[in-house]
Amino acid sequence: MKRLLILTILVLVLDVAAQAQGMHFSQYYNSPMLLNPANTALMSESDYRVGANYRSQWAKLPVPYKTISAFADFQAFRNRNMTNWLGLGLAFYNDQAGDGKLTLTRTEAFIAYHVQMGETSMISAGISGAYGNRSVDYSAFTFDQQWNGFSFDQNLANGEDYTHIQTSYYDVSAGINYAYFPNEAFYLKVGVGLAHLNQPQESFYGMVNTLKMRPTANIDALLRMRTGVLLNPSVYYTTQSGANEIVYGVNGSFFLGGKDKNATDLILGIYHRWDEAAIGLFGLQWGGLKFTTSYDFTMGDRDLQNRSGGAIEFAIIYQGMYGQGGRRRGTINCPRF
Repeated sequence: MKRLLILTILVLVLDVAAQAQGMHFSQYYNSPMLLNPANTALMSESDYRVGANYRSQWAKLPVPYKTISAFADFQAFRNRNMTNWLGLGLAFYNDQAGDGKLTLTRTEAFIAYHVQMGETSMISAGISGAYGNRSVDYSAFTFDQQWNGFSFDQNLANGEDYTHIQTSYYDVSAGINYAYFPNEAFYLKVGVGLAHLNQPQESFYGMVNTLKMRPTANIDALLRMRTGVLLNPSVYYTTQSGANEIVYGVNGSFFLGGKDKNATDLILGIYHRWDEAAIGLFGLQWGGLKFTTSYDFTMGDRDLQNRSGGAIEFAIIYQGMYGQGGRRRGTINCPRF
């Protein structure tokens, strides 16, 4: 009976995780390949990029959701005019929730190709392949057999046959981007993607839980308002099995001082997740290194979220060039200071 109850809970949690919670960041723009495989190495003035993300959600719960990621991508095989190139990337994700440490570990490889069409536009297409592993730790639970008359003693046998169960699967995603850059004061990118193309099976105890296809759409712009001020409005939308998420807002970079590799910018932003949370963003960029932090302020009458707090995130990204001086850029008009 206890095993059936735990099994039922796990199936429900897996269904919620797959269809609603999923693996996501409020700073979606700082997890580019998770947003869309076509973003792999889509950089106009850098050759490579490395980054990491951390999210803690519902911190007031005894065991909150925690999500981390680390990624790297780089350009290869630029053509003679340096307008077309191949992008290669690799990412690692880990998501953990609950007393039983319900964990999703995911390793993903990305490949994309970027083609500049004329002087003012570019199209990109990308695909990714991932290996995912979902597990739960029975030893973290307590059972009736572990009650010693005063408290639960986890050193006592729990009477169950399992201590750790897991399931694994392979996953495929794809996406495309179109970018338009008529001058150095304006840049617009529109992207669409489709996660779980192969609809993999994720299950415990032989029960089937299918990861349904999850389409995404993203619009991202860069606007140079005046010297030292750069605005980045964007909107992100995704849906899966009837669950929807839309996040929109803007962040601004404000030049503080310095030159070239020592230039320093202040980053401030405000975003809104529809019918759920307002998101404040603060960060600094020093040369190619950018650090940002954000907090989700829960809104509305979502009782569980209101009682358990919002979510805090951190992101750090570094972009660089091969060699000392790198290679000449200037084929893509993109807002810069």
